[in-house]
Amino acid sequence: MRSIRQRRTATAASLLAMLALVAAGCGSSDSGGGESGGGQDAPDASALDNASGVTKVTFWHGMKGANGEAVDKLVKAFNDKFTGKIEVQAVYQGDYDDTITKYKTSVQQGNTPSVVQIYDIGSRFMIDSKQTVPIQSFADKDGYALDSIEPNIANYYSIDSQLNSMPFNTSMPLLYINKEAFVKAGLDPNKPPSNLDEIMAAAKKLTVKQGGKTVQYGFNAAIYGWFVEQLIAQSGTTYCDNDNGRTDLATKVEFDGEQGVKIATWYQQMVKQGLMPNTGKKTDDAQAVFKSGTSAMHLESTGVLRGYLDAAKGKFTVLTAPFPKLSADSTGGPIIGGASLWVNGPGHSDAEKRASWEFVKFASTPEQQAAWHTGTGYFPINSKALDLPEDKAWVAQYPQFTTAITQLHNTKPSNASSGCILGVMPQARKASEDGLEKAVLGTDPAAAMKAAAESIKPQIDQYNKTVKK
Repeated sequence: MRSIRQRRTATAASLLAMLALVAAGCGSSDSGGGESGGGQDAPDASALDNASGVTKVTFWHGMKGANGEAVDKLVKAFNDKFTGKIEVQAVYQGDYDDTITKYKTSVQQGNTPSVVQIYDIGSRFMIDSKQTVPIQSFADKDGYALDSIEPNIANYYSIDSQLNSMPFNTSMPLLYINKEAFVKAGLDPNKPPSNLDEIMAAAKKLTVKQGGKTVQYGFNAAIYGWFVEQLIAQSGTTYCDNDNGRTDLATKVEFDGEQGVKIATWYQQMVKQGLMPNTGKKTDDAQAVFKSGTSAMHLESTGVLRGYLDAAKGKFTVLTAPFPKLSADSTGGPIIGGASLWVNGPGHSDAEKRASWEFVKFASTPEQQAAWHTGTGYFPINSKALDLPEDKAWVAQYPQFTTAITQLHNTKPSNASSGCILGVMPQARKASEDGLEKAVLGTDPAAAMKAAAESIKPQIDQYNKTVKK
């Protein structure tokens, strides 16, 4: 199964296009609301009740393979329920980056889809573009309770206590363990390392060399900015200023602080001591090392669990543990990943907006989230899904997944665990990876992370200046 995360990068050209689009989007809302096209207001049920014929909803998404098949099943179930009233057409747009790029073009052309799936770190842009109707507006209009959405998941997509988009596919980061490697090294796999220092200590016992060649590394992970964000959140501190961009637009990233430097130093030492291979930024390369059995510990998301279990069958037993803390005294928690569904307003009729709300509401029900969870491995955003028999049976079959459930429920919602929302977050993530990579290759960790943080500052300033015009 494809990883539930996808690489998120952006070129300077795409950044400039995005800034121009935000400027255009901020002034593009219509004030009307009738059948000819509405703005950002949530229409009531009468808009759909009074509509004639079948109301069409176009749904852009970035899911393929098994995940794409699960999307098709969801859409079919909805269309069957609303036959003769609403028809949703799901259209695959490529990966997350492709989808948001095409969405930006659609805004410029005044032809946005009814509903679009956008990855987590695209949230700030989506809010600033002023193209969407907040999910909270629909819920408030109907008196529809949103309290069954997992608090930590809802918290990520909420600003000023307003849920902007409907969470859809959600991931959690985990520590993966090769059980047999642990037992052979005299370590208890049921008592896994819980922080970076403990991982380093365990990795020293788990690293195996034969004839001067390393045949098993104690640990491995990609040079991935998502892990930097997770470890900073685990420390209980924020990744960017202004409470992770949740009280005002973030003006700088803070991964060059004490926490970020500690992460970079740890990565550098792990590679330098031969406890971890430098597989670079490609997550596929890092995944291959663990799946082959040549790494005893590994960092990844919940999305690869099924794939790892299949790859390890007959070779070793895969166990999961909570994502490590930065230090033994860290009091924070991990950040969710994935994507959410946004309902577009300007240029869409009230009936279409209302039909879109019915679709995203349907997608969030316990029954559909249970089907989504068991069909893809994504975490169910509706807490009631976990109580359904089919979901319980699936978790019983794959007990390794209970780690993610426990980890999510044990994390107290906070600005730190909500993650940074930044207009240029994809670029910030890439910058942190650049800093981390330079540290691994020998640059002083503090200098590497400082230079990385400074490199993104002009882009943050340019974005904020454009948004505030």
